[in-house]
Amino acid sequence: MTKKISKLVVKDNALINASCNFDLVEKRLILLAIIEARESGKGISAKDPLIIHAESYINHFGVHRNGAYKALKDACDDIFLRQFSYQSFSEKGNVINHKSRWVSEVAYIENEAIVQLIFAPAVIPLITQLEKQFTSYEIEQISELTSVYAIRLYELVISWRATGKTPTFDVSDFRHKLGVEPDEYLRMDHFKSRVLDIAIKQINQHTDITAKYEQHKRGRSITGFSFTFKQKNAEKTLNTAKKGRQRITKKEAEEMAYLGESWPDLLARLTSQYHIIDM
Repeated sequence: MTKKISKLVVKDNALINASCNFDLVEKRLILLAIIEARESGKGISAKDPLIIHAESYINHFGVHRNGAYKALKDACDDIFLRQFSYQSFSEKGNVINHKSRWVSEVAYIENEAIVQLIFAPAVIPLITQLEKQFTSYEIEQISELTSVYAIRLYELVISWRATGKTPTFDVSDFRHKLGVEPDEYLRMDHFKSRVLDIAIKQINQHTDITAKYEQHKRGRSITGFSFTFKQKNAEKTLNTAKKGRQRITKKEAEEMAYLGESWPDLLARLTSQYHIIDM
């Protein structure tokens, strides 16, 4: 497995299309767990916990240290209760509607500022199997998205990267895929201004694509949304990301190392967020 591949979040499209209602911290925690499984080389199992360091959360998402500790601790209280749904087919071709928890166990070790997380058995094959239907993206693409709806929309849209456009999503199903609660943003103008427009703005500003949506109507009522998108200039995107990195010394970088972490691994982990000025 190459270093480039190990930095990717890889999930089955069934999981991307699954409906969930994570808040922002929980969503980021799940993504970091997937990254940890791939970068450590240990994979994902129903027995061995994945370890997410608060330092990793800080480095990837640029949040304050004390805020990160509290956010991760609070997330552990809720993430165990989270569920998602997805569909598969029986041998006879009938639709099977599944419901599963995301994790079977989660723990926070306060004095070490780490989360230990074990994915539920139903989730594991959806994440770990690398097949044609999978969507991959680099964690850096969503690191600056502060709306959980923006992260969900980005995942949903890029699953159609081969065509650059999505089918039309029915409004009710689309709200469900984004994790919008049934009693939230019931007025269409509120849904567009507080969910959809903010998500599109953040995606266009911070990720590797630019996207826009088209609303579809039946009479005067909006019944669905579809999206078109295109890749940004890769070099421009990379240069923009580099300009925004915080400048630190090599000594400061070394102080961020995990126990037993080598300098090459530390450097690879920090370079997306920091520019080390005295190497």
